[in-house]
Amino acid sequence: MSDEFTLYDQVGGDATFRRLVDEFYARVEADDVLRPMFPDDLEPGKQGQFLFLTQFFGGPARYAAERGHPRLRMRHAPFAIHQKARDRWLGHMLAALDAVGIEEPMRTVMRDYFERASTHMINLDVDADSLDR
Repeated sequence: MSDEFTLYDQVGGDATFRRLVDEFYARVEADDVLRPMFPDDLEPGKQGQFLFLTQFFGGPARYAAERGHPRLRMRHAPFAIHQKARDRWLGHMLAALDAVGIEEPMRTVMRDYFERASTHMINLDVDADSLDR
């Protein structure tokens, strides 16, 4: 057995990631920009995000076993993701990180990933001012 712990282990494993996903989705549920992008039943999405994040950060490979390769950009392609949506999503995820109490240096690693990944999901180039009309 290795003496190295993954980020998944260092932050507290499944329990911490479950709390992170719950905190994030509670914010999404109240968001007027993001909520319409999600289905009525948020539970399947919460489970998918939980499985993905735990695997990505070094936990069990349950996401791959259930759903195959993540292909995040492909899976998000049906949704119009513009800069404003990305910024809201990222803001909620970072607030969830704070609410859960992820400590450094793991917080920075996770924050950097979420910043990069959320930017990569943008698939609609629109003027932010036009979204407020």
